[in-house]
Amino acid sequence: MKQAVKRLLNQAEKPKGEVSILLTTDTEIHGLNFQYRGYDKPTDVLSFCQQDFSNQVPTIRGADSNLLGDVVISVDTAERQAAVHKVTLEQEIALLGVHGVLHLLGHEDESVAGSLEMQRLEKEILGIALR
Repeated sequence: MKQAVKRLLNQAEKPKGEVSILLTTDTEIHGLNFQYRGYDKPTDVLSFCQQDFSNQVPTIRGADSNLLGDVVISVDTAERQAAVHKVTLEQEIALLGVHGVLHLLGHEDESVAGSLEMQRLEKEILGIALR
């Protein structure tokens, strides 16, 4: 995961970008998902961005322009997804890490176009065929 995230940050011209990644449980991510998004269920990955993209020009909240944000990954969910997609846990966590950092860089997956673009970037960064 670390290598994939570094590759993504270099490609995004943010080689000194700082990202915090927390590997946790379904129970912990469930609480965060409910607290911050209002969804009463666990999820695979959450991103907490320190940038404001509302004006189309990202601005950093706080003094450190290298601070991109935090990514939280549920290892429990990653294990289940890895089994379903017949990949290793490490590959699934790398995918979720890249996915989370793409959100920190301003990408969205709520629209079809946004989702397809994120999948393209994930495949490019990871160098693998994705589900």
